[in-house]
Formats: sequence, structure tokens, C-alpha cells
Amino acid sequence: MRMVARDRTFTQPLNWTIAFFLGLCHVGAVAAFFFFTWKALALFVFLWWLTGSLGIGMGYHRLLTHRGYKCPKWVEYFLTVCATLSLQGGPIGWVATHRLHHQTSDQEGDPHSPRDGGFWAHMGWVITGEANHNRTTELLRYVPDLRKDKFHLWISKWHWVPLVALSVVIFALGGWSCLLWGTFLRVVVGSHATYFVNSATHMWGSQRFQTGDNSTNNFCIAMLTWGEGWHNNHHAHPQSARHGLAWYEFDLNWYGISVLRMLGLAWDVKLPRLKSDAAPQPSPAESPAGLAEVAHASGD
Repeated sequence: MRMVARDRTFTQPLNWTIAFFLGLCHVGAVAAFFFFTWKALALFVFLWWLTGSLGIGMGYHRLLTHRGYKCPKWVEYFLTVCATLSLQGGPIGWVATHRLHHQTSDQEGDPHSPRDGGFWAHMGWVITGEANHNRTTELLRYVPDLRKDKFHLWISKWHWVPLVALSVVIFALGGWSCLLWGTFLRVVVGSHATYFVNSATHMWGSQRFQTGDNSTNNFCIAMLTWGEGWHNNHHAHPQSARHGLAWYEFDLNWYGISVLRMLGLAWDVKLPRLKSDAAPQPSPAESPAGLAEVAHASGD
């Protein structure tokens, strides 16, 4: 009970609109298991990758938030639309909140630190009326680049439209099983995967770099998020487009960016330049002293 009492979630009013739709998605996610088909499972996996890896990881996070690489505008807009299908809001709110998180990580003002409670960090900040992402006007100063782009302004206001349109198409072509797996279950799994980056990777895992916060590298979360779980690496080098710095750190989002680069659709890719004596090792006791500034890289 003391843990619950200390969690910030239970001191804030609920945002009933967000809580209702998230609750509805969870009900649909449970119902999906009673409507299993192999076609629905295949659709789930494909859309989970499309929205979680291309959309959130490569789009919202590594491109829009940190500008870890550059690409044609049509690629940027495509990745942004993929991200909106995850039901995690529009680019302005998502990017601004994440930039604020890096600025105040595990300190006063961090929008989702476990120091305010584990449930708060996971999803309490999403479902309460006082969550930073609900104060879009106050967050605008963190996204001067996106504010200049009419498409990002429009899609931030109407971010739910692509998901509704896709869901109508899924239902028309695949029926209830595909809708429940391709929309409801997929949104719930993808959302909690992202929530775990905010909560679990600041609570459990190993620290390679001393970053001044509680960020950790967490293998399980990395698997769920296509590579976003190497969170301590990311906090040490936030602009780097590559989060998995060692050969054993699976990072599908980085592999996707590498494919774009090979196709000529990504350039100015930023990576941490490792000195030969500072290559990542399995030990979590490494220091960032062996790393130079994040640089424009033409290769791994």
C-alpha cells in the first residue's frame, strides 16, 4: 500500500478520454485470443514491426527526436504516419516529451521517471490529466523544428485518423479476427513495449556508461522494442542512430536505418566514434571517457 501511496499516478486526476480508449484497447486485446487465426497473427507481427520499428523507433525517436540521420521528406512523413498507427499520439507531443525527458532524466521535471513511482513511469503519466503530453502548448518550445513543418502540425492534431482508416480497411478485408489482432492487440503490445522503455529500463538492467541517471541496458526490453532497450547506451549518446553498440546487442531499428543508407535514403548518419581501446564489453562497468563526440559517420 505504501508503494501505491507514493506513486504519483494516484495523486493526479484521470484523463477519462485517454483512459477509456486505452481500456477499450485492452478489452479488445484480451478478446483477440478468442478469435485466433494464422492470418491475423501474421498481420499482427507485420503491423507491430511497421509501427514499432519503422514508426516509433526509426521515425519518432531516432529521426524526429534526436535527428540521428537525415532522409528525404517523403520518407520522414511515411515513418511519421507509421508511428501514428501505434496510438501513441502525434509527433509534436511525443518528440517534445522525449526531449524533455533527456533534459531532466530522473530529476525534477522528468515526465516519466520511476522516482515518481513505477506505475507512473510506465503508464500513469499517460492516463492522468496532468501528464506533460497533454500540455502540448507548453511543450512547443521543445520542438521548434517540427513547428515549422505544416505536415507535422496537421498530423499532430489528427494523429488518430490513420489508425481509424487502417482499422476500417482491416475489418472490411479480414473481419473481427484481423481487427482484434491487427489493431487492438497490436496497439496494446506496442504501447506497453514503449512504456517499458520509460519504466523498466530506468529500474532494471546494467549500466555500461555513467550517465548521471538510472538508465540501463535491458535485453528483454530491447527484444520487445526492436532495439530501443539499450537505453543506457542511448542516454550516453542520445544523437547516435545506433543504440546496440556491441555485436550481441540486437538493434533492428539500426539495421533498418542501415538499409535506408544503402538505398541512398538516409545520410548524415550519426554514430559514437569508439576508440580502439574503448570498444563495448559485456561488463557494465565501462566509462564514456573512451568515446569521442558523436560524429557524422559513413559506416559502422
